[in-house]
Amino acid sequence: MPTVDIVDLNNQKVGEIELADAVFGAEVNDSLLYEAVRHYQSGQRAGTVKTKVRGDVQGSGKKLWKQKGTGRARMGSVRSPIWRHGGTVHGPQPRDYSYKLPRKMLLGALRSALSAKLRDGELKVVQTLSLDTPKTKQVRATLTKLEANRKVLLVENGDNRNLTLGVRNLPGVTLLPTREVNAYHLLGHDRVLLSEAAARKFSEALAK
Repeated sequence: MPTVDIVDLNNQKVGEIELADAVFGAEVNDSLLYEAVRHYQSGQRAGTVKTKVRGDVQGSGKKLWKQKGTGRARMGSVRSPIWRHGGTVHGPQPRDYSYKLPRKMLLGALRSALSAKLRDGELKVVQTLSLDTPKTKQVRATLTKLEANRKVLLVENGDNRNLTLGVRNLPGVTLLPTREVNAYHLLGHDRVLLSEAAARKFSEALAK
């Protein structure tokens, strides 16, 4: 089992924690990570783009001239796609881009992402992420002490009102509960700070 130091908010070691080898020491599966990130991004797409077909554009449906005898090409409507201001052919329409991915694949990708972060030294376990006041300045100072000055993902096991209010104005800082973390969030941040409770929760819930 990998053993990780537990630090306080001043980045001082206060203990150690043994993490589940199946969760934080798993083999990193790049293809699985790709599928999990693609799945998440597809679900985030709005899918609201729409082009107007010939039934949506303005114009009369009256036949412009008789079918035969004029010497001109036959034409039935000014809303035809080949006319100026006509409708669009085969343009994008509103759709849902989300799709289902097997639960085992999502959990496997989460294990791979956690293992990759620990392997690369980008994961740190903090004893507690509780703050005295909901101040952005205090959160920024705490992150500086924890050597997390770039894109940071904070993972807490329960509700933490002061931390939630303190990080919401900090660009690049994301706070998530353990139940909402996925491979996309882990790979999209340079640093991952887990509370001790969150680390234990991952070890218990994701262990095979």
